[in-house]
Amino acid sequence: MSERTNAKKVILSGMRPTGRLHWGNYTGALENWNKLQDEYTCYFMVADWHVLTTALDKAAEIRQNSREMYLDWLGAGLDPEKSVLFVQSEVKPHAELYLILAMMISMGRLERNPTFKEQIRDLNLGGEISYGHLGYPVLQAADILMYQAHVVPVGEDQLPHLELTREMARRFNRIFGDVFPEPEPLVTKFARFPGTDGKRMSKSLGNTIEISATPDEIRQKLRPAFTDPARLRKSDPGNPEICAIYTWYQKFMPEAAAETAAECRSAQRGCVDCKMKLADGIIEHFAPLRERRAAYEADPGKLDEIMAAGCARARTVADKTMALVHDSMGIG
Repeated sequence: MSERTNAKKVILSGMRPTGRLHWGNYTGALENWNKLQDEYTCYFMVADWHVLTTALDKAAEIRQNSREMYLDWLGAGLDPEKSVLFVQSEVKPHAELYLILAMMISMGRLERNPTFKEQIRDLNLGGEISYGHLGYPVLQAADILMYQAHVVPVGEDQLPHLELTREMARRFNRIFGDVFPEPEPLVTKFARFPGTDGKRMSKSLGNTIEISATPDEIRQKLRPAFTDPARLRKSDPGNPEICAIYTWYQKFMPEAAAETAAECRSAQRGCVDCKMKLADGIIEHFAPLRERRAAYEADPGKLDEIMAAGCARARTVADKTMALVHDSMGIG
């Protein structure tokens, strides 16, 4: 199958493989990816090399986590016939383009990247900053430019990284001739998606619910989930606007959200009943995803074939891109 036989624009996006995906990953990326694969030529990447920039000690877990991510992707509806699903480290030209692009950006420019400064603060790295971590945006640029992506879906916090990619594309094209399009952002405004404690859903906070969770696991995690802290008794009127449970109703059971809010405010429904009804709805919502995932998980040989085929398709395009790079530079 030719990767450039239609007029669709190209999208590149990826995720770090850090284990099974949760509801925040689903609402923040996978739902959007499902829609994009009908509108664009999509490359979805398991960004395993990127894990090493901040979690080198987790290297032994990456391979299994990559398989788990594939299973979640397939369960969520990503179609390996429509989109190219591949593992970054299986396409070695990424490393070569990363090296070439690293010659085109200064240390000072990388250090001024606001996202980098935030990571140093949030991860409490202090002076222990690796060259690979500083150069993270360059590897990201290589990922994007390798497939000559026209569009990159990003949150607003990732715009500085994408601007670095655009700068490197412009500089390469100015020096060696037009090879790379300047990718445009497809900005997605991600609503703050709450975890079971009411804070942003994040594995690091231990407040996630996986999209592959069983019905029993969903009910178990919902029982202690955050509600209105001022509502101490069932007879107390509640405020659904500050309740994680209500946010989940709005997302996964929108047809029941208005009634839920009204009964909460009037104290007609208690938090326990509210959680039980939500659990039933969410279990039903994710049932098709669990079933698809389980089918692929039960056939590891089929999963191996899908992973290998996606990586092969990505390598074919990467090799063509690097041939253009070599010709334009007169090396390789």
